[in-house]
Amino acid sequence: MVGMEEVVILEKVYGDRSGFLKLDRKLRSLLGDLEVKWKLSAVKKNWVKVSLAGEDEEISANLVRDEFGEVPYRLSAVKEGETYRGRFIDLGKVGYGAYVDIGIFSPRPKDALLPLYYLKETFGEIPVRGMIGRFGWVDNLPIEVTVREVEFGAREVELAFSDSQLKRINSWLNDGHDKLFITGTVSENVEKALIQTGHGRDVRRIEELGLMETLLILKKGTQAPGIIKEIGPHLKGTLIGAIKFGE
Repeated sequence: MVGMEEVVILEKVYGDRSGFLKLDRKLRSLLGDLEVKWKLSAVKKNWVKVSLAGEDEEISANLVRDEFGEVPYRLSAVKEGETYRGRFIDLGKVGYGAYVDIGIFSPRPKDALLPLYYLKETFGEIPVRGMIGRFGWVDNLPIEVTVREVEFGAREVELAFSDSQLKRINSWLNDGHDKLFITGTVSENVEKALIQTGHGRDVRRIEELGLMETLLILKKGTQAPGIIKEIGPHLKGTLIGAIKFGE
């Protein structure tokens, strides 16, 4: 592909890699009428690169950016006060916060941090691992974050949740419905697992949080652990987090 447009979009493909096929279908409906060919590949840390070539490559690249977003690539492009769509990464590995990958590749790959003091300010005196367990956080879960501070010398990026993300988290924690966050396969496979196990009727709503990330909101009285036990074996290679309201 000579003279090519490349866009690293705000989606990751990992787990069972079923996201490539789904993305291909989405691109067909987005770019179907244009003179362009595309190729999909996973780059650093599983972010997806769309390479476009053909007469309409430029307009196609812009359509792809509008539809899927684009990573910032460089630390120098990250602006304080701006909002980014990132992914939890290496959750629970450190006690001083939660790392989020917002797609910084240079000068070297760098994850940004939701620091412990901010998390405690927001959610109370709970250790990070306690939050992860209680809030159903899993690696690769897409979240919207606002950059609080960029320290260029130390190459540190400090984050907060965006207002709209905080609203979502609070509604997830307060509506009384158990929830499952499933990362590592497309939502169609989650639906298939629900049908195969006869649990479709226990789900109130299915939300696509990303290409390979799904939220299941269960009906009142349906409990997350039981559903995980049933559908888990059908969803190999996925991570499943849960918000549980108990009896």
